[in-house]
Amino acid sequence: MSKYNIVERKEKDASYRMQLRSELVDELYDRIMQKLILEKKYRDPDYSARQLAQELGTNTRYVSAVVSLRYQDNYSTLVNDFRIREAAYMLTDKRWGDLNVEDIGLAVGFSNRQSFYASFYRMKGITPREYRLLQADKFRK
Repeated sequence: MSKYNIVERKEKDASYRMQLRSELVDELYDRIMQKLILEKKYRDPDYSARQLAQELGTNTRYVSAVVSLRYQDNYSTLVNDFRIREAAYMLTDKRWGDLNVEDIGLAVGFSNRQSFYASFYRMKGITPREYRLLQADKFRK
């Protein structure tokens, strides 16, 4: 995966993650998903884990721990996953056919073309443009 300079992540061992009560983890995870999915906060390119924690009345360490425990990854990857899922939908839906790939990336919350392409490639293994062309070919057949 040398394309877009993608590197493997190192596993971190944070002992405080295991000290959280499961009820607290469940409740906080539900509240995080409510903010990110139902309120579509992931579309805001400036929406940070710090802002999320403030809105939930907690701290970023708890948010990070809950995301790590439930999602097995970090906050940025979680947010980008939602963005990529919506972008993949928009790239194949005819209603969004008049938007170019970069506009779709901006619409789902990426702040620039490079971060959109890199995240999309990391999750899908192809570029957004290649994905759109591949999906269009499937529908023609």
